[in-house]
Amino acid sequence: MAKKSRLKAPEFSYGDPADSVLVLRGSMTPATRLQYAEVVGGNILSREDAWHRAVEFLFERLVVRWEVAGTPPIAKQKELLARYRFASQDERVWIRGVLREHLAEHFPEMQAP
Repeated sequence: MAKKSRLKAPEFSYGDPADSVLVLRGSMTPATRLQYAEVVGGNILSREDAWHRAVEFLFERLVVRWEVAGTPPIAKQKELLARYRFASQDERVWIRGVLREHLAEHFPEMQAP
């Protein structure tokens, strides 16, 4: 019996000057896009909270792998999110920039955080 082959989303790599690489997937389901719209629209009482949640949402849904300079690549979702939450301020600024660049190039209809 033949296995069903599953389409794999394209992946795009973004590097930083410190030799870290963030690999993002190039597709999102319509349901994920709707969820993101709700998150980015967020809490009218706290725009900052909605903004932080939107960045984390995109990180969770788009990041496939994070190669932090000098360490083995992180590819498990739970470990990626834990590393993101532990990221330095400079790393977070870089990640937000990567997410914005990726959205602009591959999902121009979506509002970047």
